[in-house]
Amino acid sequence: MTVHRHRGLTEQAADAAVDQACRMLRLPTIRAQFPDLADAAARDQMSYRGFLAELLMAECDDRARRRSERRIKAAAFLREKSLRAFDFDANPNVDPAVIHTLATSEWVKKGLPLCLIGDSGTGKSHLLIALGTEAAMAGFRVRYTLAAKLVNELVEAADDKILTKTIARYGRVDLLCIDELGYMELDRRGAELLFQVLTEREEKNSVAIASNESFAGWTKTFTDPRLCAAIVDRLAFGGNIIETGTDSYRLAQTRARTGRASTG
Repeated sequence: MTVHRHRGLTEQAADAAVDQACRMLRLPTIRAQFPDLADAAARDQMSYRGFLAELLMAECDDRARRRSERRIKAAAFLREKSLRAFDFDANPNVDPAVIHTLATSEWVKKGLPLCLIGDSGTGKSHLLIALGTEAAMAGFRVRYTLAAKLVNELVEAADDKILTKTIARYGRVDLLCIDELGYMELDRRGAELLFQVLTEREEKNSVAIASNESFAGWTKTFTDPRLCAAIVDRLAFGGNIIETGTDSYRLAQTRARTGRASTG
């Protein structure tokens, strides 16, 4: 194979050739960053190999960033939450070491469940979304939903004769995050449909839930005792259980701000 080299190009012509080649090869990051990186390489007297490595690494890093952004968007989180923004000092019930170990997403790789249990305002939903975001950034397919929304979708799917397809769609993601489990009572049909989703994922893909009720109180959500026990078993066996406590640090922060305002 003969390689045709274009010698004697002016810098302007070379820049235009690089721009055109990047368009053809779909290398948007190299196209955008080439002028600055080329100038920096000249100043630093970088070798050709070093300069090429800088260009390719910039493209790879940016593609990885865009893939992470797409996975986070596909997860459909209701809001952005990060571990960096979680106030561990305000909630001593939550062990930072345990959370940062979970942030490696090794449990997602192993298909293990995660249960975050505590009262409103204790940070369980924050942690659920933040850990789901970490998993998406690590390359896993993540989907977030509210428990009531998921059950309603399953009921509608059953009525429309597309239940198998819907359950399969939820079964394919690496991590299913179910928030606000326990906030409302589910009838037997809704509970059975939710159980089908959990069974589809059992020992294959991870489920993470956030609930304001301890397992003992889940009989108020799942009124059938046997079904309740089976669901608890699916979500607790071999997984991680994080109890965020009963003291709302959101309420404490609000009271503190109100107190400062009244004395100001």
